[in-house]
Amino acid sequence: MNIRIQDAPQATVDTLTSTYGNKWSGAEEIEQSNVFIQFMYSNDLIFVVLGVTLIIWFVLLFFLIKVDRNVSKLESKINTTDDHEA
Repeated sequence: MNIRIQDAPQATVDTLTSTYGNKWSGAEEIEQSNVFIQFMYSNDLIFVVLGVTLIIWFVLLFFLIKVDRNVSKLESKINTTDDHEA
């Protein structure tokens, strides 16, 4: 039994296809009914990943600005109470 190296990956793929073929075909039916998955497949997935990443960065930036404003208010309160006591 001589198997060339080039034929070995194809044999593995065929084995996986025959083993899991029915499970993958069921997944296609679910994907066709889901609008979000159709949207992701219609566009390049890199743009979806970019969009999610940008949303995360904007939320973090908003949170940092909000925390900075609150800390500035607390610092000004501390400074005004120190001025009144002195």
